[in-house]
Amino acid sequence: MRWSSLITFALAATFAGPLAATAQLPLEPGKNSGLNVTAAYEGWFRSEDGSLFLLVGYFNRNHKEVLEIPIGANNRIEPGGPDRGQPTHFLPRRAWGVFTIPVPSDFGNGVVTWHLEANGKPTEIPFTLKPEWEVEPLRDPAQDNAPPSVRFATDGAWQQGPPIGIAATFTAKAEEPFALTAWAKDDGVVDEFRLDRAIDPPVTLFWSKYRGPGTVTFDNDRPEVSKEDASASTSVTFSEPGEYMLRLQANDITGENGGFQCCWTNAHVTVTVTPNASSSPW
Repeated sequence: MRWSSLITFALAATFAGPLAATAQLPLEPGKNSGLNVTAAYEGWFRSEDGSLFLLVGYFNRNHKEVLEIPIGANNRIEPGGPDRGQPTHFLPRRAWGVFTIPVPSDFGNGVVTWHLEANGKPTEIPFTLKPEWEVEPLRDPAQDNAPPSVRFATDGAWQQGPPIGIAATFTAKAEEPFALTAWAKDDGVVDEFRLDRAIDPPVTLFWSKYRGPGTVTFDNDRPEVSKEDASASTSVTFSEPGEYMLRLQANDITGENGGFQCCWTNAHVTVTVTPNASSSPW
């Protein structure tokens, strides 16, 4: 793990450039609402096939306010945007590595910038391939620990680490509970300094809305992973039709947001929500 991974939070305001004066400083007292959200550059990494990806999270400075910022002038990534796969639904506080941006092998000294404005406070954070920002999200070299793996069908492919692509696609009806099941497993590596912590179950899950036009309500957004078959089930209800994206975060014994750029997994699933026949005016 590189030291740059440890100071992402502190540098967010620094990288905001000329707009930093409008942003809340990292050490200012927090508030429940009315503050901004900033991009958080975790760093860049190479996938197993050598492809290059920028790994990005965010920091919603509010303690309680959930922000909806649609793709557009106030939520855009350039060049190549405004849509580069970023969220439009921002939960309070810090979210680690929620999406990736692929860049070409000849990206070199290029810069990708995420522009975000919330509560009238704009920020812009640049992402580069500078050597000091290279991270290892698939293994913590200090503990030889790897992220959990998740899948969405009994015979589905396992996904591990940062989200690359869409892990699963579903269809649901508005205002009707839709069953969601995921499976999760982990390598079981435990930090020697945390042996006093319970490790059963070894993986914890957290579902959240990532994008979509309406309200998303989970029956249980933190379903327990079964000891028998490693499955975890819940249901989700969408308030209106449209295209939605959900994020499943999986954490090992290091805990939520533990391990910085390792050892957690984020997976994206899409849900096409169609009208409920009972609500049709005809």
